[in-house]
Amino acid sequence: MNILESLRWRYATKKFDDTRILPQEKINILTEAFNLTATSYGLQPLKLVVIKDKILQKQLTEHSWNQQQVADASHVLVFCIEKAVGEEYITQYFDNVKTTRNTPDEVLKPFKDQLVDSFKNKPEEEIHIWAAKQAYLAMGNLLTVCALEEIDACPMEGFIPEKYNELLNLTDLNLTSVLVLPVGYRAEDDMFSDFKKVRRSIKDTVITI
Repeated sequence: MNILESLRWRYATKKFDDTRILPQEKINILTEAFNLTATSYGLQPLKLVVIKDKILQKQLTEHSWNQQQVADASHVLVFCIEKAVGEEYITQYFDNVKTTRNTPDEVLKPFKDQLVDSFKNKPEEEIHIWAAKQAYLAMGNLLTVCALEEIDACPMEGFIPEKYNELLNLTDLNLTSVLVLPVGYRAEDDMFSDFKKVRRSIKDTVITI
């Protein structure tokens, strides 16, 4: 399939086939695509939790407004953001840039100092919102990759982050959950798979100047 055909093929899967498991190679593609997602300043204030424990998936379903996709999916991907993005985190990023590209300190320092000062003056809530936007970028990227790889997926905001944080011990990792993406294979009797897509026309959504 070409990319447009793939995007027409995908839909928010309402019912997964709980007998089918994604091969590890498909999970590897998703995790690498996550890591390659563009983020603001390149800071990647994100982590992805990949869940394949069926008992845990059932426990999380209760905190996902009982959406059965969480229990029945092959894997559940939880998009998390760093709770603290400050001088230490930014310094680690620039250390990685220096190591990866062999960029001299004198070239990196002005931008590094600018970011440190900028984030130092931002309220915690503003940083949280900024980081959450990066999680949405990552999910959008993965939804496209899923379509290309013929992996079914259901993007979710409908869950209780505090409960996910507790069950997954995210607080201990200085993380908080933002989005959930069950992935796997659609059930043959998911009637939503045959529904026509409902979209506004391109002339109503695209402005050419």
